[in-house]
Amino acid sequence: MSNYQISENMLNLGTENAFVVLARAAELERQGHNVINLGIGQPDFKTADHIVEAAIKALKDGHHGYTPGNGILELREAVAADIFKRHKVDINPDQVVIVPGGKVTMWHCILMFGGKGKEILYPNPGFPIYESAIKFSGAKAIPIPLLEETNFSFDPEKTISSINKNTSLIIINSPANPTGGMIKKELLDILVKKLEEFPNVSILSDEIYSHILYENDFYSMLNYQSILDRLIILDGWSKTYAMTGWRIGYGIWPLKLAEQATRLNINSVSCTNAATQFAAIKALTGPQEQVANMIKEFNTRKNLIVEKTNQIPGMHSQMPEGAFYTMPNITGTKLSSKEMETLLLEELKIATVAGTSFGEYGEGYIRFSYANSQNNILEALNRIHEYAIENKWG
Repeated sequence: MSNYQISENMLNLGTENAFVVLARAAELERQGHNVINLGIGQPDFKTADHIVEAAIKALKDGHHGYTPGNGILELREAVAADIFKRHKVDINPDQVVIVPGGKVTMWHCILMFGGKGKEILYPNPGFPIYESAIKFSGAKAIPIPLLEETNFSFDPEKTISSINKNTSLIIINSPANPTGGMIKKELLDILVKKLEEFPNVSILSDEIYSHILYENDFYSMLNYQSILDRLIILDGWSKTYAMTGWRIGYGIWPLKLAEQATRLNINSVSCTNAATQFAAIKALTGPQEQVANMIKEFNTRKNLIVEKTNQIPGMHSQMPEGAFYTMPNITGTKLSSKEMETLLLEELKIATVAGTSFGEYGEGYIRFSYANSQNNILEALNRIHEYAIENKWG
């Protein structure tokens, strides 16, 4: 029998529980059950035809080989043009590093700034790979609590109070997964002003959901001149253009760090899929009607799922400001987050994700993704409501 000598860092590596739930939901469907998926975080829309056709054309034109480690120039130029269009900020295309999915920018950044003796601040509840990657790097993960009473925004003063001489990086995510919360400009102003006192702390701003907004405008961290020399932006095509399976994203780095991120790319994935990069150019430069229509539909679903959730005894939900998630409080049901996740999937055949999958501050909550049809959302919430009445939740 083999006695493997695996790196100790592997013991610190977590996972993304949404994929575990997805696998179990698929197994239940194979057994003949009607499972409604409110768990996985991906748009339930097809990639637009003009994007698909651009990828097909690229392959037919012979674009099927290696590309530069930081991505093809035409795509990096298209990203720079899109950033100027959206945020009125000029960036150098050489600051852009194209990667196979937004998660890779996160991974590269955390590996770059992590390591033994370092501390990295991250949102909690937050995307689970933040904490997982921080611990894998050998750094200490320091949570930034996102609380329901502030609609899952954060307190910049308390956040800054967690910084010490070992702090190397702070991670910000707005609009946020799993809460749907946003950080208002006035809070970002305070945070950035305070960060000016800590020039050795870099910032990763995860802006992957920045297109998916409802009431408020988005304010990018790129607008703060004083931190641009230590700011990394994470963005991509997965959520905005319904391209999760295409695996393409980008990071915007200070020039010197862009060289390091490119080196990490070359050492790990070599480069990003060639045809996908041509599809991504067309996504940015082509018609945007599908994006607008998708966000309009998400807004309708958001209102529906919050209204129906707030009618369930023992549950109440804040109104999300962005992304396509709600994070209902379930403490009135007397069930833990994991107990609720298991009950909904195994008993009611509804896939959701326990709040604790997103960190310790997620206890008492469950995440619903409303990237599903209005009919399915209604059916799922009706099942939960009936169960709650029968079992006298709340």
